Amino acid sequence: MTLPTRLSRRRLLAAAGALLAASAGVHAQKKPEAVPVEVWKDANCGCCQDWVDHLQANGFAVTVHEGGNQTVRARLGIATKYGSCHTAVVAGYALEGHVPAREIHRLLKERPQALGLAVPGMPVGSPGMDGPAYGGRRDAYAVLLLGRDGSARPYARYAAVGA
Repeated sequence: MTLPTRLSRRRLLAAAGALLAASAGVHAQKKPEAVPVEVWKDANCGCCQDWVDHLQANGFAVTVHEGGNQTVRARLGIATKYGSCHTAVVAGYALEGHVPAREIHRLLKERPQALGLAVPGMPVGSPGMDGPAYGGRRDAYAVLLLGRDGSARPYARYAAVGA
């Protein structure tokens, strides 16, 4: 049996086109769906909206409720000392405050036995608190992993940058 040693240019281009089309289909299928997050925040809070924008830019589909975060925080069992200006829920986990999307993705990958994550207060430099008004300043802060028993431990630490 003799195999052809030359491909015509037309056959070669057709084969390359088919390969590219198949490759594009595979890549299109690999695009992950946005992870749903439900957020309760003050309607007039700019930093809360900036945090929502941060989540949307990092693969989350956010549903926003204007108001009610203190009620939701209490319902979820988040202690007041871990409170901030907005509360959220993602895949059964509570999120309190300016939690970076990177840590939320990590939480969803690792799936620890926990209530959720919190960034107490409103640290400058955290997502939503990092706008131009802060001049690039970033205060040190910790993302806490909240236990269902009311405990908390550091889950991630962010170092201070700038003056």
